[in-house]
Amino acid sequence: MSASVSAVPSSPLSFLAFDFGLKRVGVAAGNSLTRQATPLRTIAAEGEARFAAIAALIAEWQPDALIVGVPVHPDGTPHDNTRRAQRFARQLHGRFRLPVHEVDERYSTTEAADAGARDLDAASAAIILDQYLRTLA
Repeated sequence: MSASVSAVPSSPLSFLAFDFGLKRVGVAAGNSLTRQATPLRTIAAEGEARFAAIAALIAEWQPDALIVGVPVHPDGTPHDNTRRAQRFARQLHGRFRLPVHEVDERYSTTEAADAGARDLDAASAAIILDQYLRTLA
């Protein structure tokens, strides 16, 4: 008899997600147990202060992985902000040595605005994380 292998991890995984922007970065937290994301806050996206704020959030939340929303044109083709978000994802991996997963974030801000979010950036990060959580087996 062969043993069955479960695709679900034996313990829940936690995540921090980021909606990258040139001026602000929205942040959300979630986990694989509840499969729900919660908007946390928006941080200024300028210079080293951005990474100091992210380091503090990582220390507080102890995520197993990071999720970064990557914008693309409606037809799926990349643009300047696509490359900037991908660079941000590489920087996160390099600085914090955590796995980083990229998620197509088309329309996340529109969806957050339609839902009446007060903090569009953090709400967009939660939408991005919700998308990722739905892909987990």
